[in-house]
Amino acid sequence: MNVRELLGKRMLFFDGGMGSMLQKNGMGAGEIPELLNLTNAALIEKIHTEYLEAGANIITTNTFGANPLKSEEIGESLDMIIAAAIGIARKAVNSFQSEGNPRFVAFDIGPCGKLLEPLGDLSFDDCYDAFAKIAKTAEKCGADLVIIETMSDTLEAKAAVLAVKENTSLPIFCTMTFDESYKTLTGGDVKVMSAIMEGLGVDCVGINCGLGPAQIGEMMTDLAEISSIPIMAQPNAGLPQIENGKTVYNVLPKQFADECEHMAKLGASVLGGCCGTTPDHIRSLVEKCKNYKPIVEEKNITVVASYSKTVVLGKGPVIVGERINPTGKKKFKEALRNGDIDYILNEAFAQRDAGAHILDVNVGLPEIDEAAMMETIVYELQSIMPIPLQIDTTNMEAMERALRIYNGKPMVNSVNGKQESMDQVFPLIKKYGGAVVALTIDEDGIPQTVEKRVEIAGKIITEAAKYGIPKKDIVIDVLTMTISSEPEGARITLESLRKVREIYGV
Repeated sequence: MNVRELLGKRMLFFDGGMGSMLQKNGMGAGEIPELLNLTNAALIEKIHTEYLEAGANIITTNTFGANPLKSEEIGESLDMIIAAAIGIARKAVNSFQSEGNPRFVAFDIGPCGKLLEPLGDLSFDDCYDAFAKIAKTAEKCGADLVIIETMSDTLEAKAAVLAVKENTSLPIFCTMTFDESYKTLTGGDVKVMSAIMEGLGVDCVGINCGLGPAQIGEMMTDLAEISSIPIMAQPNAGLPQIENGKTVYNVLPKQFADECEHMAKLGASVLGGCCGTTPDHIRSLVEKCKNYKPIVEEKNITVVASYSKTVVLGKGPVIVGERINPTGKKKFKEALRNGDIDYILNEAFAQRDAGAHILDVNVGLPEIDEAAMMETIVYELQSIMPIPLQIDTTNMEAMERALRIYNGKPMVNSVNGKQESMDQVFPLIKKYGGAVVALTIDEDGIPQTVEKRVEIAGKIITEAAKYGIPKKDIVIDVLTMTISSEPEGARITLESLRKVREIYGV
C-alpha cells in the first residue's frame, strides 16, 4: 500500500526534529548535518529507529540542506548524500514494516538558502533547476514521497512543487512556516498558501516549524475551514528560548501531544514534530491522536490569490480592473511597442487606488512578442502589487509563461465551449492552478437562446472534470449583448445566469 492510498483515510505520523537530535547526540557547531549520511550513517539510522519505535509512520531523510545552491561542499557530493540518506532511512523502515502499519521514507526538501527575485537575486528558473536535480535523484534512489518543508516564500515553494511534479511521480507534501503574526516572509497567510498549493495539486498541505503547537493550532483552524485536500502540521516543541547561549524548547512531550490533539479533532490527516521535538514527543503524540479520523471535504469556495492576498468570488461584487489592455487604447499600444513598463504599472496603481480587487493583464499586440511581454508584466506587477491578477490571452505560450512564474493562484481569461479551446487551456489550469473564466460560446458562435448557453456551460464543466478541475474553479460568463441591437439580450443573459447557478452550482 502506498502513502496516497492511506492519506486522508487514517491518521499518519511523521517523525520529529533531526537537527536537535543530532545536537543531542554530539554533532558539533558548524558541522553540516547532511554530510553525516556519509561519515556517520549509524547515528542517522539510530535516530530514525528511535522515531520508528515511537510510532512514526513516515521517516524524513537527513537531506534538509542537501541542495546544490547551499554549499559547495554539499554540491560536490550531492548525489552520494541523497543516495546514502535514502538508503539509511530505507534500512530503518524495512525493519519496522508490517501489513497493518506500513512505514514510508519521505525525501526532505528544505529551502534553497537564497531569496528569489525580487526579494533576492535568485531567478525562478535557477531555483527550479536546483530542486529538479535533487527530485530526480530522490525518485531514482527509492523515496516513497517528498516533503517540501519550512518554506517561507510561496514562489520558492511553487518552484519546488513544479520541480517534483515535472520530474517524478512521487506524492508531494508541502508545509510552510509562519512568523508570530501568522504571516509568511512575503506576507501571505494560510488562506494564500492553501489556495496556491491546492491549485498546484499537492497531495497534502500544512504548517511546520517557527511556532509551537498552540500557535500552529490556531492557524490549522483556518486551514481546516478552507482546504479541500488533506492537511498536516509539524510544530516545534514550543517557541525557541535562549538559555546559557543555547536555543532550547520548553514544551514537554505530554503538553505537546495535548496541544496537538486540537489539530487531530479538526481533521488533520498528518501530524509530526519539528525543531526541539524528540522520539518522546512523537510517542506521546501517537498515543494521544492515533484514533482520530482525518476529515477531507470539498470546500466549494472559489478563490484567487496573490502572494499575500486572497479574493473570494461569490460573496459579493468583485471588481476586475481591465485597463491593462491595448484594445482601443492608443497610448497603451505605444507603451507596449516601446517597452514602457512604467506606463503600464501606473495603470495598475490607478486601478488599485480606484478599488479594483483583481487586475486583468492583456498585452496582446500583433507586432510584439506577446509571450515575453506577458511574462515581464506579470513579474513586474507581482513585484509591487498585492492584488491578484487575471491572465488574459489567447496565446497559449503567453498563458503558460505567466502561470508558471505567477506567485499566487490567478484568474485565467478565458476558455470557451470550443473543443480546441478546452484542449489547450484545461491542461494549463490543471498543471498550475487557477480559476478560469468560461465563456458560453462554441463552434457555432454566441447562442441566441438561454438553453444553448446553459448547455455550453454544462459541456465546459463536464470537460473540466475530466482533467480533475473542480466546479469551484470554473467561473461561467453567460455573455451580454448590446440591448439596442438585441432587445431580448438582457432577458437571455439574466435567465441564463439564474439557470446556470441553479443547475450547476457554480
